[in-house]
Amino acid sequence: MTVEGVEFRLLGPVGAWHAGRRLGPATPQHRTVLAMLLLEPGRPVPVARLQTALWGSEPPESSRNAVQGHISRLRRLLAPFPEAALTTSARGYCLTAGRDRVDLHRFRDLVRDAGGEPDPARAADLLRAALTLWQGPPLADVAGRWLPDVVLPGLEEERLAALERRVALDLRQGRHQEVAAELTPLVGENPLRERLVSLLMTALLRGDHRTEALAVFRGVRRRFAEELGIEPGEELQRLHQAILAGREEASARGAASAVKGPISPSTPQPAVPRHLPPDTEPFTARQDELAALDRLTAPGPDQAPAPCVVVTGTGGVGKTTLAVHWAHRARDRFPDGQLYVNLQGYGPTHAARSPAEAVRLFLDALQVPPELIPATLDAQAGLYRSLLAGRRMLILLDNALDADQVRPLLPSAPGCLALITSRAELTGLVAAEGARTLSLRLFSPAESRELLARRLGKDKVGAEPQAVDDIVSRCAGLPLALSIVAARAHTRPAFPLRALITGLEEADGPEAGDEPGNLDVFDGGDTGTNLRTVFSWSYRALTPDAARLFRLKGLLPAPEISTSAAASLAGVTVREARRLLTELTRANLAAEPSPGRYGWHDLLRAYAEELTLLHDSDGERREALHRLLDHYLHSAHLGDGLLEMLHRVPLTLPGPRPGVVVARITDRAQSLAWFGREHRTLLAAIRHAARAGFDAHAWQLACACWGFLSQEGRSDDQVAMYRTALEAALRLADPAAQAHVRVGLAQALIRLGQDGTSGAHLSQALALFRTLDDPVGQGVCLTYLSVLEDRQGRYAEGLALCEEALRLHRSAGDRAGEGRVLNNVGWFHARLGAYGEALRRCEEALLIHRELDDEPGESATLDSMGYIHHLLGQYEEAIAYYLRSLSWRGGNRALGARTLQRLGEAQVAAGRVAEGRRTLGRALDLVAELAPGDAGALRARIDGLGG
Repeated sequence: MTVEGVEFRLLGPVGAWHAGRRLGPATPQHRTVLAMLLLEPGRPVPVARLQTALWGSEPPESSRNAVQGHISRLRRLLAPFPEAALTTSARGYCLTAGRDRVDLHRFRDLVRDAGGEPDPARAADLLRAALTLWQGPPLADVAGRWLPDVVLPGLEEERLAALERRVALDLRQGRHQEVAAELTPLVGENPLRERLVSLLMTALLRGDHRTEALAVFRGVRRRFAEELGIEPGEELQRLHQAILAGREEASARGAASAVKGPISPSTPQPAVPRHLPPDTEPFTARQDELAALDRLTAPGPDQAPAPCVVVTGTGGVGKTTLAVHWAHRARDRFPDGQLYVNLQGYGPTHAARSPAEAVRLFLDALQVPPELIPATLDAQAGLYRSLLAGRRMLILLDNALDADQVRPLLPSAPGCLALITSRAELTGLVAAEGARTLSLRLFSPAESRELLARRLGKDKVGAEPQAVDDIVSRCAGLPLALSIVAARAHTRPAFPLRALITGLEEADGPEAGDEPGNLDVFDGGDTGTNLRTVFSWSYRALTPDAARLFRLKGLLPAPEISTSAAASLAGVTVREARRLLTELTRANLAAEPSPGRYGWHDLLRAYAEELTLLHDSDGERREALHRLLDHYLHSAHLGDGLLEMLHRVPLTLPGPRPGVVVARITDRAQSLAWFGREHRTLLAAIRHAARAGFDAHAWQLACACWGFLSQEGRSDDQVAMYRTALEAALRLADPAAQAHVRVGLAQALIRLGQDGTSGAHLSQALALFRTLDDPVGQGVCLTYLSVLEDRQGRYAEGLALCEEALRLHRSAGDRAGEGRVLNNVGWFHARLGAYGEALRRCEEALLIHRELDDEPGESATLDSMGYIHHLLGQYEEAIAYYLRSLSWRGGNRALGARTLQRLGEAQVAAGRVAEGRRTLGRALDLVAELAPGDAGALRARIDGLGG
């Protein structure tokens, strides 16, 4: 294919070409920047990500200016070509160019087209054309380790996967001699890649070289034993046995077998997540569906395994139960782990889990440290897929809303499978992603009886065949309805099954008019049965207090609740709430997925909402919701106070309502754990508060979550919370509320690189704080405005803002704020090269921190002073300050690891190489546990020191 104008290459030497001539870039650093922009053409790449690609996790102070210089040179290089535009925005730098101008994306498009081509010969030609685009090792001449370490393995996996697909197609066309000649050296280079070995053995066998095929297996088996201490995979062994037995079909099976990618014994093994929910015991029926999942996900002679499978069906039909059971049964096929997320596409909050949050959960599970997670969803999804390259993992995406919610979560690695459950058909995934679907039917009468027999025992079911027939008929084959009947029978073991039918008949009779009516949508439509009636059996058996709690949970803005939150909702003690929740759990009207946390199916929640609207007054419902929001607000405020933030405006709250139980949070670790469990509930609570007219709770709750969201780097959640909070503050016409919210929103936007928008919010907040005569609020605004100046390299302007902030904190008598701003003043003096003045200001800050026993402020200042001394070449002084900074860290091991790294580098610079190497080894122990993605670079640094 000929491309007019400029074209770009990543699959070999990186650069821009025109008319067959390489134009540049000239330096490895420029090529790194160009490659980063070309990986996602048309999408902004944040400056921070470019810094990471060039210098790793510790870029030099001049890195931002250096990036700007690289961009300027690339602009000059591309200026003659209007078809490639390099632009700048608040989100970063963006290179807009057609996919056909970038060899990597041309390769991917050809591979995609081959996947949809029904003609094997044409598909093979497309793959052959795609592979000719590779002009050598990709990203061959870039600077930095990020691209080679993070991106390159995924690219190489794509190449080998395309090659294997093309070879398999060639074998189907009888080209076994050419395949054998091509694969022999490739298998020598990749002896542990079982897919290549299988294809080579198949090609040799079809060429009547049975002895050579067996010799290949013996050699590979020896390598597996010597290097890994294991046998080759099951598929390869089956092919070997088939060859020994002389079966003709062995070659076809070998050509289509799916196997694991290359493994190097020297490569550190990544985290192996095992996140599947517990399996259902006893599992009933669905044998045909299980077999169908096996067929769809396993390789066959004529069809590759589906990249993703969507299990669809009506609500309550058992999609999740089937998917989880099959996943447990098939987990040995995915030895690198299983990931699970409930996407909450259909749930009580009416707000599906965003793809960004789901990707973040997966990156956390794969142990990517927060500071290395990119800001944008596209970049996060790219990192997630790169981490899956070469691995065999199962990704279970439960309760999806639509195809758009799922797409960023689909793995691209050929050894991985996405198993999706949804009430929607998700036809977009079938059309564009090659997904296969499995639609779940209702249980047959025989399967319904089997479920009851497994749950209740054959004797009890056999004793009342007519009652069982009536239950089966009335439950209409819906597994959820049948399970609730079984649970009802368990809670009343002395009752005959006929009593259950009598209760159902009563609910269907004239007296049923007292029942609420908002579950009509599930009557014969979505669920195929009257679930309200089935739910009522258990509800009527509850004690009055448990029934009241069940009803009030219809006010809950989240899919689960803690014991203390339930106590606040009902206005009872924690002990009483625990007793009531246990009663609900035993009646199958609640579940306890983890200790002390209780959840409900969305249909149960809808039933509870109908009941509370019917039986509880407006005043009772509003008072209960007020208590629940007070619980979240005051618990979050308590936890937030234990998470040190260097610059924020203090928040003062009115006392909680009577009956509110505040969570027990006594230290930083407990605070982080509480926020980790509740942060999604808190986001839903803020939205719910704003909709229900509790605007004060909405903005105050957002501010109370600031510390956790900021420290964890959850900037997207923070922006979402604060935008809802700002709408609430504007409705209240409360200038103090607006000022608080705008500061928190601006701080999150700064992290996302939206400097212009954040600056506007800070300017408005500053004006409001001036109107309120709040010097501390003004000082915080000025401090964050100075951050924007620092990012633009305007150090003198930033210093002036910090000096003004310092004056304001002093005028308010805010000694803590004074000390922390003094550290910032010292920072700007250091940026301006005034190291003496920088140290003097940091020393002033240190005195204040010690006076106030402000350990976080003291630790930060000591670390700053160590860095300044390091810049001055005073390495022994730097070492001393780093050691003193490490004496605290509040249990924050991630920050401690970074300071250990700086300490080790200072020791090396001071000539204490052996000591520095030991210190870096201590840092490596922490990094390998907390941030394994950084361990390789640090290990290489240690190895480079010798000894």
